[in-house]
Amino acid sequence: MGQLKQYLTRCLNMALGVEGETTYTNSFDILIKEDGFIFVPRMPAGFVLDNSLYQRIYQIANAALYPNYTVLKQNGIYFVPLYGQPLEIKRGLFFPWIKGTANRLIISGLDDYFASRDESKQGNVIPLMKDFSLNYQNVTSIAIAGNSGAGKSYFLSYLLSALLWISDLIIIDPKRDQPSRWSRDHSIRAVYPNSNSSKSDYVSSVNERLEGALNTIYRRQAELYAESSKHFRPVTIVIDEVLALTEGVNRQIKDAFFALLSQIALLGRATNVHLIICGQRLDHTAIPTSVREQFNVLVQLGNINSKTTQFLFPDLDPTGIVIPVEKGAGIIQVIDDQHPYNVLPFLAPTYYEKKEGKRYA
Repeated sequence: MGQLKQYLTRCLNMALGVEGETTYTNSFDILIKEDGFIFVPRMPAGFVLDNSLYQRIYQIANAALYPNYTVLKQNGIYFVPLYGQPLEIKRGLFFPWIKGTANRLIISGLDDYFASRDESKQGNVIPLMKDFSLNYQNVTSIAIAGNSGAGKSYFLSYLLSALLWISDLIIIDPKRDQPSRWSRDHSIRAVYPNSNSSKSDYVSSVNERLEGALNTIYRRQAELYAESSKHFRPVTIVIDEVLALTEGVNRQIKDAFFALLSQIALLGRATNVHLIICGQRLDHTAIPTSVREQFNVLVQLGNINSKTTQFLFPDLDPTGIVIPVEKGAGIIQVIDDQHPYNVLPFLAPTYYEKKEGKRYA
């Protein structure tokens, strides 16, 4: 820890010393903790303790500590009290970290991998990266966004293969693309358009499936009212490229789609009915704001900047986050009681498809 403190202190001295405020002038100190470090200014100071300073220190430290540590991005300044210290050093700026970096999960034979898992111990756990997993019991809804070619559909297929064993699936694929082929190969009916139907007809058929899911929610609510301890098998509604459903469709049908989606998102949690929504841009024209607010697993793949993250991560300034330049790379945030409440670099799993021997990331 002593060497780490000296190294980090030197990095901050070099970067912040342009204002004459360094440890050589006793302007600040660094405290190393197991879960992060604390920047301790000695007051009064020649610099302002504001969000600008906090983000500047974050950018310096995150780059300096990579790849031994990943400093977790904060949306705003993170003060911590230092009780028992003199008034001049009784507060600090905390920078939480995790050891190491994002490590991609590589799986050979995707279906065999999930089929061979011990369901009594791992049934609801979906591994996303090495040392990073998702407990589906804690999931409300999942959002996956990213530019074309970023790896959204392949990651979605990975989630489908995981959910096949723990959830009933309703798959809606307006492009009749990767999710439809996955559904065909696993004998699950997908809702996709055909050449004989108009777009409005197709979205109407989607609304019928959503209405069926909503009726399931109502039925389960009644059963929970009678027996509050009852458990249900998860039902997951998967919608790929949601914007393709809402663009250019009859307004009345679109409003019905939005209304059904909103009710499912708001009511589905208690009855174990989930949404997974995938699209290039998840703004208000693609999904209602009320649906977006229910997501507790947020994944953005591909180009990461303030423009691409504005819908899923409206308060995030992604500057300084170290993201590998690879397919299937991006950021993730899981909002529950088991993961740090921070945005993390993300590498979607790479898997091999048994039939064709292809590698997908």
